[in-house]
Amino acid sequence: MDNIDELVRIFQNVGLAEKKAIETANNKKIGPIFSTAITEAGLQEGCDKTTGALLYFLAGKIPKDSKHIGYIAKKIASKDLASNDQVQAAVKYVADVDEINEAKFNEECGVGVVVTPEEIQAAVKNLLESKKDELVEKRYTFVGPLLANLRQQLKWANALMLKEELEKGVVALIGPKDDRDDPKKKKAKAKKENKKQAPAAQKKQAGNTSKACQLNLDFIFEGELSKLHQPGGNKQIKESLMEEHLKATGKKVYTRFPPEPNGFLHIGHAKAINVNFGYAQAHGGVTYLRYDDTNPEAEEEKYFTSILETVKWLGFKPWKITYSSDYFDQLYELAVDLVKRGKAYVCHCTGEEIKAQRGGEDKGPRYDCPHRDRPIEENLQEFQNMKDGKYKEGEATLRMKMDMQNPNPQFWDLVAYRVMYTKHYRTGDKWCIYPTYDFTHCICDSIENITHSLCTTEFRMSRDSYYWLVDALEIYKPVQWEYGRLSITNTILSKRKLNKLVSEKIVNDWDDPRLFTLPALRRRGFTPEAINAFVRDVGVTTANTIINVTRLENYVRDHLNDIAPRIMTIMDPLKVVITNLADDFVQEITVPNKPRDESMGSHKVPFTKTIYIDRSDFREQDDPNYYRLAPNKTVGLLYVEKPITCTEVIKDGEGNIVEIRAKYEDQGAKKPKTFIQWVADSPKHNSPVEIEVREYSNLFLHENPMDSTAVPGGWLSDINPNSLTVIPKAFAEVGIKDCKVEDKFQFVRVGYFCVDSDSKLDGDSKKIVVNRTVSLKEDSGKN
Repeated sequence: MDNIDELVRIFQNVGLAEKKAIETANNKKIGPIFSTAITEAGLQEGCDKTTGALLYFLAGKIPKDSKHIGYIAKKIASKDLASNDQVQAAVKYVADVDEINEAKFNEECGVGVVVTPEEIQAAVKNLLESKKDELVEKRYTFVGPLLANLRQQLKWANALMLKEELEKGVVALIGPKDDRDDPKKKKAKAKKENKKQAPAAQKKQAGNTSKACQLNLDFIFEGELSKLHQPGGNKQIKESLMEEHLKATGKKVYTRFPPEPNGFLHIGHAKAINVNFGYAQAHGGVTYLRYDDTNPEAEEEKYFTSILETVKWLGFKPWKITYSSDYFDQLYELAVDLVKRGKAYVCHCTGEEIKAQRGGEDKGPRYDCPHRDRPIEENLQEFQNMKDGKYKEGEATLRMKMDMQNPNPQFWDLVAYRVMYTKHYRTGDKWCIYPTYDFTHCICDSIENITHSLCTTEFRMSRDSYYWLVDALEIYKPVQWEYGRLSITNTILSKRKLNKLVSEKIVNDWDDPRLFTLPALRRRGFTPEAINAFVRDVGVTTANTIINVTRLENYVRDHLNDIAPRIMTIMDPLKVVITNLADDFVQEITVPNKPRDESMGSHKVPFTKTIYIDRSDFREQDDPNYYRLAPNKTVGLLYVEKPITCTEVIKDGEGNIVEIRAKYEDQGAKKPKTFIQWVADSPKHNSPVEIEVREYSNLFLHENPMDSTAVPGGWLSDINPNSLTVIPKAFAEVGIKDCKVEDKFQFVRVGYFCVDSDSKLDGDSKKIVVNRTVSLKEDSGKN
């Protein structure tokens, strides 16, 4: 079956479309497994589409070296396995056994189990009766958890039938969806009810991030996340380990978010945070924040601090905050135990020699380290010598004795400990050997009784070595599950590359608003509500996801439209003197913080004889289709009762326009076609307020800076030279004068802006700096 055309023919015979069949035949991972499954099932000449789809599902789930592919394929062909859930259970069962016990297999996979419509109806009825009060309170946001509950009860029921019966029961109990279940209508109703007690705009924009994060957990009950095991469902090498685990956890879900403190968190981590905290929250469990601090050379205090601040800013509260270094003593003792079990040895090979043992650049034959079979007692002494500082860095490592001939590189005798004479942020000079991620991570998960070790797909191959180590030590074994990582166009998220941008001063720091680290997005004005909504709506699949940056911007734009008060701001001021007003004329005008939304409150601005408009709102050469200010033309001023008409243009000696003279149309003026923003000159009111405006664009010119075809000069050659524009002296009206860092505003007709931390808001030398978060509308030509 090496012939591609023959594979395509066979794949089409079992139901794949031609395009999918060609793609699968050329897929070196799935293609061979799919081919083997079809052959073992004896279905080369065809079968129904349902059977073919199950065989394809099997090919995507089972390791290619599994000796049980044929057994499961035959079970699918015989209709013993008739759903994806049953196939998934079969793959899980065979992963833990050498020989299949058919009775046990059938029990684990639901073979022969038929869930009748009557059983489904009874289960739905009983569940709705027991959860009635909670359903009435939470309404349709509670349907996801209810469905998950039913799937646990009726594991082998028809999923569609189960969903339809539940939906029918929910409608009968609380009625169909209405305004209460429509976020926009619900929000509008709340605003109407709050009109009598309009809160101050600045208080409103603070929001309630914790509440926001508790909403919309539907993504947990969709796709593969909805199929994850329940606590107690993961088999152990010894039954007593599960008994101890469940006693310690009270059968709760335990997850962890384990960042490395070697940089700031980025937008991809926002997905990881939502998945880990969200999954535990949806199932009534808890989540650790565990710093993976096993590499003291790259770790700094500012990273530890920033990570915790960011997690809290997104609205999540860790159940416990721990560090891998908390367990250094325990990790060392377990390493000694591994040596005593004959499953680890001290290696004195150089890095190049280890690489050669693993096949080298040419991927040649692999062979064992010459120190691999040294006696246990000698290994124990050598490991003690490492700990006592008798070796220089690189002279000795502790390696796990795994399987050098296994096709998975994660079995090629991974390093467990290395010598490193670097002071640790938390443990100081206590240790001169440090455990690796491959040794530390699974053991810390085990110590902390993690039920679901959720990580991104680049750790898929590590799953096997993860399980090998905890079983080798005979300690509790969590379950690792991988999901696709999130990436954004026009940026890079690699910490190594981010560090290069910072160290080479291409950007100012890790929180430079042109980056997509979470502190940078926060500084730019992105809200946690928008980021959480974005990563949840993107969903959780096993495929890596690259999302256009404009999609994220749309989320924050929508949220800022709801919460940001409006103020008038002039980016390029042009002086206008209204000649028919008295020199001391001052009128205080009440301006709504958000038109047509009384709940946002209002503020007052002065209107005087001298005002400033934006230079772009004046044109010396008139045009019939131009409705803003021009010689002898009338235009409205926002919130001012009457319009003004330009009567004279004043220029300097070089012909530049420096002032406009105008008259106030106090009598008989027609309603103007256009209204423009303005800011008055009123020393009494400290108006205008001078501000510095920073406008940001994408840091990289291309969607994928790493694409060598589009960017042949390398990613650093793709830097956008116009990613930052600074307007040192713009004029804002007095609605901004009492602002605080991170306050957000809509500058009328311009965009959404956030007060930057570079601002000086106290003392005599007050300076307000604002960052443009996003424009009012998506700019399709921003690059």
